[in-house]
Amino acid sequence: MSGHSKWSQIKRQKGANDQKRGAVFTKVAREITIAARAGGGDPDGNFRLRLAMEKARSVNMPADNIKRAIERATGSSESDQFEEIVYEGYGPGGVAIIVEAATDNRNRTAADLRSRFTKAGGQLASTGAVAWQFEPRGYITVSRKGSDPDDVALAAIDAGAEDVDTETDPVEIYTSLGDLERVRRTLEDAGVPVEAAESAMIARQTVELEPTKARQAMRLVEDLEELDDVQRVTANFDIPEELFAEVAG
Repeated sequence: MSGHSKWSQIKRQKGANDQKRGAVFTKVAREITIAARAGGGDPDGNFRLRLAMEKARSVNMPADNIKRAIERATGSSESDQFEEIVYEGYGPGGVAIIVEAATDNRNRTAADLRSRFTKAGGQLASTGAVAWQFEPRGYITVSRKGSDPDDVALAAIDAGAEDVDTETDPVEIYTSLGDLERVRRTLEDAGVPVEAAESAMIARQTVELEPTKARQAMRLVEDLEELDDVQRVTANFDIPEELFAEVAG
């Protein structure tokens, strides 16, 4: 999980300094709208919507914005008819990349993605070309403040978690996708301070890149994430220690 842990640490640090809050709100609002349209506007009965709303709160999205996103999905309006599409591609060094998008114009989205992959020396691939290198899993983070990582790990395993990384800050917990809600609820009921819980695409194996290629791959991931239609980007390369220290330090 080391590659994913490094990525998540960098994402959290960058997120704390992200000045493009409007773009962040746009992505989260789309996630809320899609979740509400698929499973209804009641978060108590729609786990995916509940996760999306929690993500919105974690980026300080105003409650009115969250409410409007749900109302757009559950009302009679035909606007904001986004569809979810997963794109696959190869980046610098041949790394595998999964791009999860929410778009109202798949031709525009595909063209934008193709342009960025090509500019970086990579390419979009056909469906299934790289997806086999990833697996969907539940991903939970727990604050280390006021918590003993070993106690968190024991509680998580008892709750049904598959893996726990106590070396990261926050502690990272991995579950099967179907067990995510149950593990999260069990941890919260036990008083464990859960920071976030979401579904994630995790690389089955990571590949090592030399620093130059790693920098190029990271720039491609950042370029892809800047697109409004892109919800999440996952790559299967590990970040070299020296580059990780440079970026995260």
